[in-house]
Amino acid sequence: MNKIALVTGANRGLGRNTALSIAERGGDVIVAWRGNAAQADEVVNDIRKMGRNAVALQLDLAQTASFPAFAESLRRVLSETWGRTTFDHLINNAGHGKFALLAGTTETQFDGLFDVHVKGVFFLVQTLLPFLADGGRIVNFSSGLTRVSYPGFSAYAAAKAAVEMLSVYMARELGPRGITVNTVAPGAIETDFGGGLVRDNADVNAQFAAMTALGRVGVPDDIGPMIASLLRDDNRWVTAQRIEVSGGQII
Repeated sequence: MNKIALVTGANRGLGRNTALSIAERGGDVIVAWRGNAAQADEVVNDIRKMGRNAVALQLDLAQTASFPAFAESLRRVLSETWGRTTFDHLINNAGHGKFALLAGTTETQFDGLFDVHVKGVFFLVQTLLPFLADGGRIVNFSSGLTRVSYPGFSAYAAAKAAVEMLSVYMARELGPRGITVNTVAPGAIETDFGGGLVRDNADVNAQFAAMTALGRVGVPDDIGPMIASLLRDDNRWVTAQRIEVSGGQII
């Protein structure tokens, strides 16, 4: 039986790369997206071209009141597409960046980051637990900025630090079901995240590259395949870990 992964924010960036990497290794994917249906459909089509199955479902992590309806849509597609009542892997990738110095961060920016990255992840996992198969996997996204600091990222890094501790508690409470929970913390990556800050700002790109042992910032292909490998049966004994994928950032 093929494994089914649900990837949030899978229409672009690291989520897209993760979804495609899972499919390349033989998995089926539920592509959860918030704001761009055309991008999500493109990912679904790319996965189907690989001979794997995929379905797109809309999801806004900031709107926890919509989670029961999302769960019902998930139940329907699992039944209609796969003839199943459960899926195997949940990858909580979706998120956004609002970057400002401590003195200039607004309460709205702060709340928006925690609503999506912390509250949204917490209650999405809670909602989907009945659909997550025993022996399944949860991967939550954090950031290399929870270990090192860079001005302007305080609220974002604080939200990601909360995700890391949340992952540890999830691992403890879901362990009896054989479900592993880990956090993947990417370093600086060239995507459109944060308005393309690392990808498009040459000075920021050079600063992070200079901090990194491998002498460059990352690209999506440095992250998606690593997450796909973490889902393999070979890694069934890895849980409650923070795994940094940063090319050796400030070591």
